[in-house]
Amino acid sequence: MRVDGIVFASEKILPAIAEDKALEQVMNVATLPGIVRASFAMPDIHWGYGFPIGGVAAFDAKEGVVSPGGVGYDINCGVRLLRTQLTRSELQGRTRDLVEALFREIPTGVGAHRKDLKLGMPDLKRILKKGAAWAVENGRGEPEDVEHLESRGMIAGAEPSEVSERALERGKDQCGTLGSGNHFVEVAYVEQVFDPDTAGAFGLFEGQIVVHIHSGSRGLGYQVCDDFLGVMLDASRRHGIDLVDRQLCCAPLHSDDARRYLAAMAAAANFAFANRQVMADAVRKAFASVLRAGPKELGLETVYDVAHNIAKFEEHEVEGKRRRLCVHRKGATRAFPPGHAEIPEAYRDFGQPVLIPGDMGRYSYVAAGTETAWKTTFGSSCHGAGRLMSRVKAKKAARGRRIYEELESRGIILRSASLDGALEEIPEAYKDVADVVDVAAGAGLCKKVVKLRPIGVIKG
Repeated sequence: MRVDGIVFASEKILPAIAEDKALEQVMNVATLPGIVRASFAMPDIHWGYGFPIGGVAAFDAKEGVVSPGGVGYDINCGVRLLRTQLTRSELQGRTRDLVEALFREIPTGVGAHRKDLKLGMPDLKRILKKGAAWAVENGRGEPEDVEHLESRGMIAGAEPSEVSERALERGKDQCGTLGSGNHFVEVAYVEQVFDPDTAGAFGLFEGQIVVHIHSGSRGLGYQVCDDFLGVMLDASRRHGIDLVDRQLCCAPLHSDDARRYLAAMAAAANFAFANRQVMADAVRKAFASVLRAGPKELGLETVYDVAHNIAKFEEHEVEGKRRRLCVHRKGATRAFPPGHAEIPEAYRDFGQPVLIPGDMGRYSYVAAGTETAWKTTFGSSCHGAGRLMSRVKAKKAARGRRIYEELESRGIILRSASLDGALEEIPEAYKDVADVVDVAAGAGLCKKVVKLRPIGVIKG
């Protein structure tokens, strides 16, 4: 290990973290060339490909490496939060209709595609360059949406030419689709406000209806990762990088292999931003059809959109010196502090919104970035609850249960593309996100702003 491994945890959640090989992966990441400060793990850590999910690692731009395992297969899997001016009482009796409308408007499940968005290759390649802005320019949202997205919904340096024909083919019909696994669209209400001033800046108030969109780059991003694993294994050998785990395959940041991967990764990330933008437009259509009112009247606006799986060049101070670093966040959320130039002006005095969804049966949180996170974890915090059970174990545990009825008894309407997809996502498959957020907030990596309670969910 070239640096320490630092895990943020509590006595309550540490036993679950120790059940798989995630802690070993934290140590393995610490062996990579050019790593700076530490190999970090958030409290929602669990086993992943190469890097743990919930891992954060920064590498010096001159001496470090980039690793696809530090980003993951679902490049720029992330979360968008939309707010409304509706209250919970105003939606009373119409939640089921709204969930059904969302399920009609947003294709879900494996291989889902939009019938109303047929992309030719020229348009798809423009999406890979422009991200969410392409969707807005083509009538899928408002210009102010882009102002409230991480990196304004576009990672610079994207090169569609570095994305394989197979990846392009997989993605051409999937923009604006939810997919499967842990992806979801969730209607919730603000149950509790912890920080009234910050909540007010974010446009959030008690009893308010909000919407989460959680998805990523779909088959296109998966294929980009898959394509470059072989490239990076070869690069590791050619550059004499001794790997303790071949899943950590990587290339020096100054190399052409790294340049090509980062260009393809940025393209996939931009596809994910556009994907969530198109789904946000579909959410607005669903609300309008049920409530007979337009988005402006309903106050359906973007609060923020964060990437969970990404590697980005950033400037940070390390041992008193400004350094350019490639920060890998895999299952971790950017949590920049008050005053940072990349935070939308409306939020700048309060810190970046940090969106932390839980499971479909309990609650989620909105937090804000802090100076402590900036100085400690390169401006990073946790991204969710973190799995406790594999999907196979979750299905076994849920066998014979009436999951739809169970959730409805808690006041949550669930619609999913398959029963298996719902069973894989039972609440018990995840840590209690309140425990995770308490650790992150207790360590100063974020500050709690509001707690959200779901009332309607669609899944793949």
